[in-house]
Amino acid sequence: MSNFFDLDISFDDDGEKLDLSKIAAKDLLAAIETLPDSLKDVAMGILYERRTFSDVSQALAIRQSELVTRLHRAQLAISMHLMRQ
Repeated sequence: MSNFFDLDISFDDDGEKLDLSKIAAKDLLAAIETLPDSLKDVAMGILYERRTFSDVSQALAIRQSELVTRLHRAQLAISMHLMRQ
């Protein structure tokens, strides 16, 4: 497992892009732990464990469209958490 993760998310802040790639594994895990359970399970499976969408959606018994929605929400919450650090 890699020690760094790329959330593939950036925000515009006064025209400057904030690059949130190369997140240390321990920082990602700490941020995931702050999420509500419904988002935490998705983030752990997809972002941290790097499982497939199909695998995670089946394990959580949710449709892939719901998984994508939760993943997007988790990525935003993680990004905001990391920016506050």
